[in-house]
Amino acid sequence: MRDADTATAATDTTNPTDTSDGDGPTGESTDGGASPSAARSAHGASTSGRADEIRRVLTAVSGVPITPGNRVDLLRNGDEIFPAMLRAIREAERSVDLLTFVYWTGDVGGRFATEIAEAARRGVRARILLDALGAKSVDDELVGTMRSAGADVRFFRPPDPRHPIQATHRTHRKVLVCDEQVGFTGGVGIADEWDGDGRTSGCWRDTHVRLTGPAVAGLRASFLDNWVESDHTLFDVAFDHFPELEHAGDSAVQVIKGTSEPGWNDISMTVRALVELAEHDIRITTAYFVPDDDLQTRLIRARRRGVDVRLLLPGPEADKRFVQLAGEARYRELLDADIDVACYQPSMLHAKVMTVDGSVAVIGSANFNHRSTSLDEEVNLVVFDEDVASALDRDFDDDLRHSEQLDPSRWRRRTLPQRALEQVMHLVRPWM
Repeated sequence: MRDADTATAATDTTNPTDTSDGDGPTGESTDGGASPSAARSAHGASTSGRADEIRRVLTAVSGVPITPGNRVDLLRNGDEIFPAMLRAIREAERSVDLLTFVYWTGDVGGRFATEIAEAARRGVRARILLDALGAKSVDDELVGTMRSAGADVRFFRPPDPRHPIQATHRTHRKVLVCDEQVGFTGGVGIADEWDGDGRTSGCWRDTHVRLTGPAVAGLRASFLDNWVESDHTLFDVAFDHFPELEHAGDSAVQVIKGTSEPGWNDISMTVRALVELAEHDIRITTAYFVPDDDLQTRLIRARRRGVDVRLLLPGPEADKRFVQLAGEARYRELLDADIDVACYQPSMLHAKVMTVDGSVAVIGSANFNHRSTSLDEEVNLVVFDEDVASALDRDFDDDLRHSEQLDPSRWRRRTLPQRALEQVMHLVRPWM
């Protein structure tokens, strides 16, 4: 993992020291239970061979090459994420490319606007792409601060009454690339809601990644993929030097772009393939869990063949109760299949993380819902590194200690109004 301002090895297991409803889910505390990572270790399963097999399958399924030689530094919550991103902008010498769905008015938005403006004033090309709906509440003053300093700030797919369907297809990607060599992605938005430790109400829990090495080119491509809708300039030799991205670490990484298209996109294909390949355990942390019939069936089938499947989802602090209700319509079948479902209690859980068999990890912007797999532009990293996967499993275990496990018998006795709301929201889940 990584300290907020200074990079440390991704395999570091210490905690960072730089820190700046009645009808809903109910259950029992998970304190005292055996941890997922400990349970897997008890099996003594070798993970290296599994990783090799998964690499071959995922490359064939997605057609996206896996790039070795990367360093993946895990960043947890705004206390670590924002200082690392701001430092990268501050140290940029040629270029800053920022793409985000959420950019809201507030202290965090102001800090980013200030750093971006300073970068532009010292001659750095700053390209800022904000989703026109996700960032619609951003203050004109913040945008003006960046633009007046020379930053190129644009909005992705502004609503157009002539093309109403286009309004449903957003960019949900979170990407920062500085000087073509340092990249960031994950779940965080540029807003005060993330500014904290993820353990108190109002401070959202999230996971982000700082990436160096050859795979940064994939993040850069995911930015450019959306940017060219508003600016057809593919590159400018004054700023785009396309440097040789040297070996930076031991992580092999696949950068998977999700696009708004009918059917299964590459992110959806990758997730389903991982569920099918799992032999020992699947850990999923997501903000919005509304699986379609196929993914639901695959998860249940994995459990029936002996895979330990555990889900960590938002609890009482969920920011979109209607989406949570649509997902809750799925809980009964999952619980009956002996799949563990836990709900995070302290704050809104916004991370998007999946680990499989302690050897492969998925981190990015995509949730486990139809919007992420068909309607929105997304980007995920698939990381083939046991140390990274183990660190994320430890995060999962730690988050479980702040969560409540759903009790199947109690869930079966939930109230009729709760059941009715679930069914209503379930009808519109294809749009969630």
